[in-house]
Parts: sequence; C-alpha cells; structure tokens
Amino acid sequence: MNFNIQTSYAPPPSRWEELKAEIKAAAPALGIDDIGFTTAEPFLYLKNILQEHRDKGYESGFEEPDLDKRTVPALHSGEQPLSIIAIAVAYPSKMENPPKSEPGARRGILARASWGQDYHHVLREALAKLESFIRERVPDAVLESMVDTGALVDRAVAERAGIGFSAKNCAIISPKWGSWIYLGEMVTNIPLPPDQPVQEGCGDCTKCIDACPTGALVGPGQLNAQACISFLTQTKGFLSDHYMTKIGNRLYGCDTCQIVCPHNRGKNWDHRPQLLPDPEVVKPLLMPILDLSNREFKEKFGSSSAAWRGKKPIQRNAIIALGNFKEASAVPKLTEILLREPRPEMRGTSAWALSRIGGSEALAAVEQALQSEEDATVRGMLEQARDKLLEQEAAGGR
Repeated sequence: MNFNIQTSYAPPPSRWEELKAEIKAAAPALGIDDIGFTTAEPFLYLKNILQEHRDKGYESGFEEPDLDKRTVPALHSGEQPLSIIAIAVAYPSKMENPPKSEPGARRGILARASWGQDYHHVLREALAKLESFIRERVPDAVLESMVDTGALVDRAVAERAGIGFSAKNCAIISPKWGSWIYLGEMVTNIPLPPDQPVQEGCGDCTKCIDACPTGALVGPGQLNAQACISFLTQTKGFLSDHYMTKIGNRLYGCDTCQIVCPHNRGKNWDHRPQLLPDPEVVKPLLMPILDLSNREFKEKFGSSSAAWRGKKPIQRNAIIALGNFKEASAVPKLTEILLREPRPEMRGTSAWALSRIGGSEALAAVEQALQSEEDATVRGMLEQARDKLLEQEAAGGR
C-alpha cells in the first residue's frame, strides 16, 4: 500500500498506524529482532546529563562533540523530522566448545559485541532493507539511518521508543532479549505513532556496579568511560599499572557488567549465523598475535568490529594478558619486543609484563634494555620493572 505524505492536510492517523503495523510485522524478515517508534522531539533532559558527564571528564573522546546534535534529531535534507524508528538486533552470549587457555597456550578474549560479523554491517544491512520496505509504501519519504557513529545517543532513542529500559550499567535492557542487543535508528519525516517506554527497571540490584573491575560505573547509569575497560582496550599508547592489572586477558571490550546482570540470565541468541563466533578468532592464542603483519591481522580479525582500531591496541593487550597470566614461556618473545620493537608502548608494556612474570631471565632482559632505551616513559617503566624484579629476587632469596 502506498502512503502519500505530500498532502495539504494531515492524513488520518489510522493510515500511519497501518504502516507502523506493516513495518513491525516485516521486521524479523528484514533482519531486525525488535523495533520501536518514538517522536522526533528533542531529548531535552539529556543535554544537562551529557554536559555534566563532560565536565567530570567521563567522556571517552569517541562521542560527537556537539551536544545539540546529540540531543536534537535532525534530517540532513533540512526537512522537519517527525519520527524515529529504533531497531535492535540480538547477538550471542555463549560460545560452543570454547578452546581452553592453558600454560604454554594462553588465550585472550574479545567482548561478545565483537563476535561474528562487524555489527555495523549487520545493522546497516537491516536498516537498508527497512528503508527499501518503507519507500515501497511511501516513495517520497525522507529516511536517514544511523549506526553507532550517528550523532544521536542510541540508548536514549531506544529507551524512548520502547526497546528496553536504561539500566544501571548504562546498557538498554530489553524484557525479551536482555542487553545482548545492537542498536540503530532511522530518523524520518513520516508521522508514525510512538510506542510507550518499557516500565521495568533494575530495582535495588547493584550487581553491575559492584562487579565493575575498575569502578568505572560511578553510580546508577553513570559511567566514567576513561576508566572503563571496554574503552581502555581500544585506546592506543601506554596504560597505567593499575589498569593493566585489571584488564586481565581482555583483548577488546569487557562484558562483566552484562554477565552479572540478572536480566541476562539464560539469554543466548544464536539465530543469526553471521553473528556466531569463530572460537579461534574471539578467543585467540596470545603469542601468535604478537607476530601478525597488518595483512595477517586483517585476515584474522578484519570481519570483526574489534578490528576498527587496527592491530596496535590488540597486540599491546596481548602483552598485558601474558603478563597477567605470568606466562613464563613468553619471556623470550617479550625480551625480543623489549629490545627490538620500534613502538614505545609495546616496549614499555613488555617491561611491565616481564615484571609480572618474574625470574632471572626477565630481570636480565630489563637490565639489558635499560642500557640503550632512550624513550623517557619506557625508561620509567623499565626502572619500575627492574625494582620490582629485584624485590622479587630478594624475597625469593630470603
């Protein structure tokens, strides 16, 4: 059925209700697990929250800097936006037959949101199908889709459109799907009737706040992105001793606050084959990562959303993981990095990892590197590593 929006009078609401019902019925076939509708009214309440977040230094730096763009829906065409369609696509939380991480063959882990095909492609494909579906019925509609990189706050749109409620861990929790969902939205000039927000909530539960490894969840619905492991694993450069210890064996992202959430208990979504994990990709051996060329990195991780920052952060995180595992077999490789690697953050992180592993070989490597290291930050990390290793040696002697 075609709907003409270029009329001199407002169309009967029932016609847009009918279109909305058609869209909802078609959503699963379009690759969409949940869909909701809301007005294009500004998110007035959000601007002060975002400003306070910025003032406290909690932003990651990946956000759109213009707060008006983040809170006021707009169409690039200049048309008046009237509705926003929010979509959700559910992803797996469990891996079949995960490979074991054991001495001599230690493994890292990618967060579930980066399992399978890059979710940006999955959501864009679903939104493109949705756009075609709507254009068949409203040929002159203005439709603009956003996935993650759009200006609007995905979670705010999803909450107001009834996809789920905004949880204390800053995720959107759907009553059906839990928080294992990707979010996207489409702004349009079609006056689609809005849905009602979900009335559920977290209640008195604070499991996510209590479990956050770095205390990045500073309060209900308040995240200091600068301390969040998910953010830290995506940064480039040096990390502090405190954060490296907390990262554990995470190579990209962190799922702790979602794993402990009671709303996610028993929820695992494996109905979309393109999102299923390859165990050797999402739980990879750590040592081979250190030798990957750019081409090999793209071949192994290129289809995952974890690849967007390139190989540097993941290689640095692999060194951190080897240190946290205290993997003695990694000492020769870490020594090689310490003495020959051109990237300072790799050398400094290797010094830290060697100090975690301990032993005379690690100490000899650190002392040798100190004789030629010129980078001030790396020298500082080498000196800290040497002092720690000497203390361990002295303690062992006693």
